[in-house]
Amino acid sequence: MSDSIEGGGDSSPRFQTQRRVEFRDTDAAGIVHFSAFFPMMESVEHEFLRSIGVAVMPSHDDDHRVTWPRISVACDFHGPARFEDVLELDLHIDRIGDSSVIYRFEIQCQTRRIATGKIVVVCCRLAEGGRLTKTSIPDPIRSRLQGL
Repeated sequence: MSDSIEGGGDSSPRFQTQRRVEFRDTDAAGIVHFSAFFPMMESVEHEFLRSIGVAVMPSHDDDHRVTWPRISVACDFHGPARFEDVLELDLHIDRIGDSSVIYRFEIQCQTRRIATGKIVVVCCRLAEGGRLTKTSIPDPIRSRLQGL
């Protein structure tokens, strides 16, 4: 099994969804505030994980009690989005390492490029008391992330 999967900038998205811009997402000028893109990206990641059968927050009965803390997030802005715009959000997996995943997000409104973002997560075992320990991505989860 390969230690990582690299994805290019022109690869097809692994997951696509839409979001309508809510009033709470906008600033005084009626434009989406930069901070609103981070929860949008996280929400898309969670929607993607659920779609492939990976728990966002593991239950006590879960054989793979892992969680995915963020170690890096970034977002570049390319154009404005406004209240009630419908955004198309594409999630790409740029890399699956031994214990980390790099997600890339492309956000558009119709054909206008709005933002691109990146979230880097690390796989951690969730122990009693909420302690986190970095661990390799379990094979069943790795297979689902790889689309196998």
